[in-house]
Amino acid sequence: MKFSQKLYKSVEKIWNSYYTHPFVKGIGEGNLDVEKFKFYMIQDYLYLLDYAKVYALGIVKADDEETMQGFSSMVNDILNGEMSIHRSYMKRLGITNEDIEKTKPNLSNISYTHYMLAVAHNGSLAELTVSLLACMWSYQEIGTNLNKVPNSIEHEFYGEWIKGYISDEYKKSTKWVIDLIDRLSQDMSKMELEKLKEIFINTSKYEYMFWDMAFNKGM
Repeated sequence: MKFSQKLYKSVEKIWNSYYTHPFVKGIGEGNLDVEKFKFYMIQDYLYLLDYAKVYALGIVKADDEETMQGFSSMVNDILNGEMSIHRSYMKRLGITNEDIEKTKPNLSNISYTHYMLAVAHNGSLAELTVSLLACMWSYQEIGTNLNKVPNSIEHEFYGEWIKGYISDEYKKSTKWVIDLIDRLSQDMSKMELEKLKEIFINTSKYEYMFWDMAFNKGM
């Protein structure tokens, strides 16, 4: 069994809870309060700015050119790919750059990104990589799960969000991170692997906290 599969099994219960979370279910059923989604989009936009910085630190920590190129591509994919989904919704929701600039990240948001940045600065390249994986991978799983809901992908508002996380481009990016952690984890000690699993579980819990924050609009 690949290490990534073991990681998945360690958080399967946590990830399953995402699918029944009222925020995620609301997207799939098309009845999520738009104001909650608007709050989420702004917070997630701020989150992605720090998330991209963690990938940028991967360029610094990588030892070979191919891995450096991979992290560089991921930074570009986030800033010019995934965030383009957000910009499209921001235009539709009437969110301006000024709105972004004057909004502070919610405490759950800050806690999550600061945790990843701390891991990235202080840990190994494998620890940095695994801190990024829960967000990347779980969004693909959420998108795949929501796509099973009848007519969800055709929804005039939320369909675009679902499509973004099941696109071939997004799947390719996710696979790159999964393959990298499988490669980096080879020949690691049991203690080192347990550390990676701990980080993965922690970030998976932060993901749930983020959905909660979004649904409750930070309250």
